[in-house]
Amino acid sequence: MINEQIRDREIRLIGENGEQMGIMSAREAQAMADEAGLDLVKIAPKATPPVCKIIDYSKYKYEQSRKEKEARRKQKIIEIKEIRMSPNIDTNDFNTKVGAARKFIQKGNKVKVSIRFRGREMAHTAQSRPMMEEFAEKLADIAVVEKPPKMEGRFMTMFLTEKK
Repeated sequence: MINEQIRDREIRLIGENGEQMGIMSAREAQAMADEAGLDLVKIAPKATPPVCKIIDYSKYKYEQSRKEKEARRKQKIIEIKEIRMSPNIDTNDFNTKVGAARKFIQKGNKVKVSIRFRGREMAHTAQSRPMMEEFAEKLADIAVVEKPPKMEGRFMTMFLTEKK
């Protein structure tokens, strides 16, 4: 809330330089803000009495948006890349998938390794667990297993993340 939107009877006022001005009526505080050519902004509405500050509101909003932009720029977005295999994959194909996963992990992404079982392959899901463990071993120098291999419906999945 700013300026005339503040309808409280009494407020605690903080001056433009951060000094405490004390408790006064909202009208008096508004008059002081108008005199300084600035805005009266309610900073802590839940306090008793509410805390208001005399500041340049447009400058305040601009600084807030700058801080938010800076925070967004610094945060890193981690994507989850998926590597899909079948239980009867050949060694060269397997090594190609390991290479692709290595690239993803080096870029800072998480990797979801999944094996899809179709038809009769569902009867032999236990034979694919060593394949998942070998996949993790080949990437052990740069990656760590975040979630171990687990069956979820027709898929066995495992998550790998970058070693810290």
